[in-house]
Amino acid sequence: MSNVDTILEDARSHLKRLEPHEVLALEDVLVVDIRPAHNRLAEGEIENSVVVERIVLEWRLDPAGDWRLPGFTAGTTVVVVCNEGWASSLAARDLQRVGLPNATDLVGGYRGWRAAGLPIREGGSEPVV
Repeated sequence: MSNVDTILEDARSHLKRLEPHEVLALEDVLVVDIRPAHNRLAEGEIENSVVVERIVLEWRLDPAGDWRLPGFTAGTTVVVVCNEGWASSLAARDLQRVGLPNATDLVGGYRGWRAAGLPIREGGSEPVV
């Protein structure tokens, strides 16, 4: 097993990863898209998601931070989305470390969501800065 596989396995052992249809059933949820702009422009985005660049993710979602986004609490389920559900697992683990115990990610990522036929918006949104 490679080093990154070991790190990924450890990260996922702390997550309750969600299938696409499970996310739709949640009420207090914030879906955060960390994919690069070129992917979002080419493939679209999950409807009602917010785009946060991976480089500022922890600062924008730290529930006690000065730079946090409005509209969520430490109890909100934050679902991180990448292309296929790999990088999002590592990002969700990091969000748990900054105070979001319900942070998790989407099994299959954006492509799994789209393959399930769930609501998307075309084009790409500007990231939250």
